[in-house]
Amino acid sequence: MKLIIVSGMSGSGKSVALNVLEDLGYYCIDNLPLGLISAFAQQLSGEAYAQLDKFAIGIDARNVAGQLAKFPEILKSLQQMGLQCETYFLQAQSESLIKRFSETRRKHPLSDEQTPLNEALKHEYRLLEPIHDSADLLIDTTHTNIHQLRDIIVNRVDSKGIRSMSILLLSFGFKHSIPTDADYIFDVRCLPNPHWIPELRAYTGKDDDVIRYLEQHESVDDMYEDINKFLLRWIPDFIANNRSYMTIGIGCTGGQHRSVYMTERLATNLRKQYPLLMIRHRELS
Repeated sequence: MKLIIVSGMSGSGKSVALNVLEDLGYYCIDNLPLGLISAFAQQLSGEAYAQLDKFAIGIDARNVAGQLAKFPEILKSLQQMGLQCETYFLQAQSESLIKRFSETRRKHPLSDEQTPLNEALKHEYRLLEPIHDSADLLIDTTHTNIHQLRDIIVNRVDSKGIRSMSILLLSFGFKHSIPTDADYIFDVRCLPNPHWIPELRAYTGKDDDVIRYLEQHESVDDMYEDINKFLLRWIPDFIANNRSYMTIGIGCTGGQHRSVYMTERLATNLRKQYPLLMIRHRELS
């Protein structure tokens, strides 16, 4: 029996994640008090839930603070009951969360006349830190829209029976911020930059003209070989450590040319061994 716990910052996409899980056949409960989770888990083996084997629970900062601090203990007790538990934590940069609240005109659950939004966000993160630190999967939605978040959840949950680690190769631009949910980040800004070739500037690392330009430089091949060798060496250790998910960031300055090219090239080779690998080009989307 599988239980996915979804938590994270208000405005980061928790409701979207739960909706996706519901579409995937999970029995979902939003904002269940932590103090009731153990009692709920004990009922899962009863007749009422006999036809179900996949559950998801949403937890947010409206829980009693003392209960949130006990999350690691509660999680351990659930695992001792025989539940296969995974915890997803969604987050985003404060500026992005503030913009989302401004656009939707929603009130943050911890803000009031004495507590402005930026302070409420800081307080919320402190309350949820025990869940963040226990999470199996961190998802940064700063640069992710609803459809992209749905794809991430679907690809990582609905593995179609294939027993392998799900790997996300993410290209990004350093000038647009570093992805905070990456396990590894590789910087390819030292490679020749097609941006400075006027006739290549409008293209991306997926276009033939840019690919031909980059592949005529020996340093590009050297960088590819080094990163590829590193990942082939260390990914098996992540799997051996019971990791189900891994995010690898490849960054250049703007996230248009070098990082996109390197991500595509690495994916072509890594997919031979890791069929659940997926690609996302953050700045292209």
